Amino acid sequence: MHPLIVLLVILAPAPAIADEAAVKGARARLEAYRAEHALPAVSAAIGRDGEVVWAGAVGFADLEAETPATAETRFRIGSVSKTLTAALVGRLLERGALDLDRPVREWLPDYPEKRWPMTPRQLGGHLAGVRHYAPGEFLWTRHYDSVREGLEMFEDDPLRFEPGTRYAYSSHGYNLLSAVLEVAGGDDFLTLMQREVFDPLDLERTVADHADREIEGRAGFYHLVGGAPRRAPDVDLSHKWAGGGFLSTPTDLVRFGRAWLADDYLSAETRRALWTSQRTSDGKETGYGIGWRARRTSDGLLVGHGGGSVGGRTEFLVLADRGVVVAVTVNCTQAPELSDLARALASERPAKEKKR
Repeated sequence: MHPLIVLLVILAPAPAIADEAAVKGARARLEAYRAEHALPAVSAAIGRDGEVVWAGAVGFADLEAETPATAETRFRIGSVSKTLTAALVGRLLERGALDLDRPVREWLPDYPEKRWPMTPRQLGGHLAGVRHYAPGEFLWTRHYDSVREGLEMFEDDPLRFEPGTRYAYSSHGYNLLSAVLEVAGGDDFLTLMQREVFDPLDLERTVADHADREIEGRAGFYHLVGGAPRRAPDVDLSHKWAGGGFLSTPTDLVRFGRAWLADDYLSAETRRALWTSQRTSDGKETGYGIGWRARRTSDGLLVGHGGGSVGGRTEFLVLADRGVVVAVTVNCTQAPELSDLARALASERPAKEKKR
């Protein structure tokens, strides 16, 4: 049977289910979503009350090799990487190493002077006027040996508007922010992320997506052509680690999200600073703090981020007032209505799975 027709479900580890109906409901949503959109693989995890209560995957990490996707498969998370970068911002804020309102060129005097100064706060909230991708940059293949070197893609371009006056999403702005974080933290960005974010939170499956390295468990990446998945083109993400360059799993993302619901990793004050919507200079809320989208819903405070990349889509939700965290990843560029799937999974209530 062709692998596109087979729905192969892998759960890790094999559990003795405390609430079989709820687990079947979560699994069925993944199966139906994958079948409807002809996707290679879909993986998800649900967290409640500080615990990862369910994680599962359906389909294939690699269609050609018929390698099944599992809860351990690493997917491209795209702009969900910005939430990880925000954690480093919080850590440096708490030790007094970072001032969000200090002009960027005070950290990076060699960065070209613009018409107006901009700050790390504005970069983190997409208010700085730095442009987003130009045509072709999303499929970039050039490798950069450092964050600073990667800034050459946009550093000579003028700002689009006076910082603070408008909201305009910019992944390049996050790459510039990461250069500031290197100076503030006294080390290269990926080392800081490992030391300040991944290691303290036990995010063992979260790594930079190095194009020139073999990475255990990395999914194959696809896009839909004529309704069927085909291998996505090769890209190099070394110019945008902070804005969209990490691999992760839904389980790691749920662990990460749950750390934001307690005060032992970042303080409540820091969390509020990063989760509170910024405002333009005329007082309009942007719906974006630093690294997180934030809004009030009928479920209370909802924060999170979506991520799109070549060969990957991710949706990451934290329902802060309910203590629920959900992450869903797909190894395909196109994944319609992924946010609807994530919200539906947030309504599932599987009990904590126990190993046999």
